[in-house]
Amino acid sequence: MGQTLIEKIAQRFAVGLKKDFEVHSGYYLSIKPAYVMTHDNTGAVIPKFRSIGAVKLANPRQAVFALDHNVQDKTEKNLEKYKKIEDFAKSMGVDFYPAGRGIGHQIMCEEGYAWPGKMVVASDSHSNIYGGLGCLGTPIVRTDAAAIWATGKTWWQVPPIAKVELKGKLRPGVSGKDLIIALCGYFNNDEVLNFAIEFTGPGIKNLSIDERLTIANMSTEWGALAGVFPIDEVTINWLIQRAGFISKRGLAGVPSDEDGKGVHPRLNTKRIHNLEQNICKADDDAYYSKEVTIDLSLIQPFISGPNSVKNVAPLSEIKSKQIKIDKAYLLSCVNSRVNDIALAAAVVRGKKVAPDVKFYIAAASSEVQQESERRGDWQELLHAGAIPLPPGCGPCIGLGTGLLEDGEVGISSTNRNFKGRMGSPNAQTYLASPAIVAASAIAGKIDYSWEYCPDQIYADFKINVKTNGKVHHVDILHGFPESVEGKIIFCHQDNLNTDGIFPGKYTYIDDFTPGQQANVVMENYDPEFVKLAENGDILAGGFNFGTGSSREQAATALKYKGIRLVIAGSFNETYKRNALNNGFLLIECPKFSEDLKKIFGMEKLSVRTGLNVIIDFANSEIIMGTNKYPFDPVGKAAQELIVSGGLENWVKSNL
Repeated sequence: MGQTLIEKIAQRFAVGLKKDFEVHSGYYLSIKPAYVMTHDNTGAVIPKFRSIGAVKLANPRQAVFALDHNVQDKTEKNLEKYKKIEDFAKSMGVDFYPAGRGIGHQIMCEEGYAWPGKMVVASDSHSNIYGGLGCLGTPIVRTDAAAIWATGKTWWQVPPIAKVELKGKLRPGVSGKDLIIALCGYFNNDEVLNFAIEFTGPGIKNLSIDERLTIANMSTEWGALAGVFPIDEVTINWLIQRAGFISKRGLAGVPSDEDGKGVHPRLNTKRIHNLEQNICKADDDAYYSKEVTIDLSLIQPFISGPNSVKNVAPLSEIKSKQIKIDKAYLLSCVNSRVNDIALAAAVVRGKKVAPDVKFYIAAASSEVQQESERRGDWQELLHAGAIPLPPGCGPCIGLGTGLLEDGEVGISSTNRNFKGRMGSPNAQTYLASPAIVAASAIAGKIDYSWEYCPDQIYADFKINVKTNGKVHHVDILHGFPESVEGKIIFCHQDNLNTDGIFPGKYTYIDDFTPGQQANVVMENYDPEFVKLAENGDILAGGFNFGTGSSREQAATALKYKGIRLVIAGSFNETYKRNALNNGFLLIECPKFSEDLKKIFGMEKLSVRTGLNVIIDFANSEIIMGTNKYPFDPVGKAAQELIVSGGLENWVKSNL
């Protein structure tokens, strides 16, 4: 069986693999990513880095700091925080981009860090955006960032991989934003939750890099951990143009080691030529867990909302409702590049923003703004009455000027419209393309001039089943058990959230002891759980176990209760990272979860099943009576974390 593009890139950046070991979906890997980007949260990573005893970065060239989230905050406290981050960067020799340079993800693309065929991570959920350039971008948590700073490495489990085949061409007036909004709305039942997506097909060549970046960025909102486009002629031409632009711009402000005087260290002719000679692509016989095929010509302008990315309707339907708006936003890492600003400028040319509307604009980077000014597009928006904000995140994450107030309605080119994200929880937020946002700002209501009504979207969806039932024999590290035996306590609920596992009211009690955590575990889900669960039990759960907030205690509380490990149909990815980072093992086995639901039903929240199971790690099987359930191998990377007692201890042992 061949490898997908994502598996091949993961293979390149995995470390410690046996010779001829072939990486596939489900495998746990130790990875050494090309780069790790942190933004304002660098301030929170620094103490984690120091607490593990690290005094220098394993590879200063691997880290990138970009201040972008709270750039409008000029208070002494925030300026002091920014200064500490900058001083730390200088002391460690890290590439640093100050507030005002732009959004970190945009900088990663502009400055050649997000390079085709590389693996690049960031402590931000929208690092998926790098996939628009054929780069495997995926999010990590802050503890991972500290581990990479200290050792150059962290761990990654290769997710299941879906193929999305694009055919045809988008109609005039329809954008990549409309496509990804359509996908979020059409497939809104977690079809690709925690998957990695490879976009393929003949329609790819008709999408610009800006559109690919938009689609890859919002693959996050679709539920995916990565969204990667192929490396093709469009990619190469964009790199050539970008390198030429940088050559004319000069190297002022490039904070990195140069290959030679006047040559950008990453975006240069030599590197592009080497890429052309070694393009990484999927094998013809690669296995994809799911496949989607969609005709781009059937995509029309779509609106997402209010207050849910998955609540999607065609523009024609929304226009008929005459939805008045108070604020409009053209900004964020998803849709505030040069082409986005140009599209909005074309819509507003010669017109004025409606009297009762405030239209806020912020470029994705200072360079984007400068180029838009050179073209005259920025001025066109200002003449129409738009209100400029500095390059950065700002209102997209509820910071700075222009937030939505009680009862207001906003339309935005950003990537999330969660309740309260852009201001008051009593406001309503819709998402749309830059052109629709601009047209709505002019009209004072959600509007856009687009008359064509295509046929209803049709997408072919297929689930593939692996035909080979090969049992993977796993080498067991010293200190890690070959097998574990225990009694099953079953909690059937799908989407069991972290607040159910560990109530939010205890989250910020800093001196809450392990014993106290154990005593309140599952309190919001089922108060009877603490009475039923016994030391050494194995917890079996439903699907998307641990969804919700990123609180680590939702993993540690179960560990402190004496639960040996959790088996579930699937896990929220952040929960999975927090669990393993704290030395707590999780196993995904959909069939096991489904069978327990059939046996015990869903009447009781928690059930002591009386069933005894053996987890055979050497052969990757759960044994329950005469039934055997295969699961993805727990490889060396995951075993090391369990043996060490978590990522921080693993880092200390590797310093």
